[in-house]
Amino acid sequence: MTQDRGASTDVSGAADLVFDKGSIVVAASVDELKGAFKRVKKIDGYRWVAINRADLFGANPLSLGSKAGIIDAHGEILKNADIPRRKV
Repeated sequence: MTQDRGASTDVSGAADLVFDKGSIVVAASVDELKGAFKRVKKIDGYRWVAINRADLFGANPLSLGSKAGIIDAHGEILKNADIPRRKV
């Protein structure tokens, strides 16, 4: 992710990584998917969950309502992130 998308560590700790298109929370295994989508919902702006490409079937239903996009370990977009909601 750091090489392919130019991502760097999120110093705020809200996400695992940040890059020019938003914040990334990494789900290294299927067991981490639910927690990753729960965590990403609390982040402002464009948000992404990085998964192993083979985990897309399990990740896609969890992304509904989260506005989060899904990217694979190489930074390829598997599902676009929705426009972030405006804070009132």
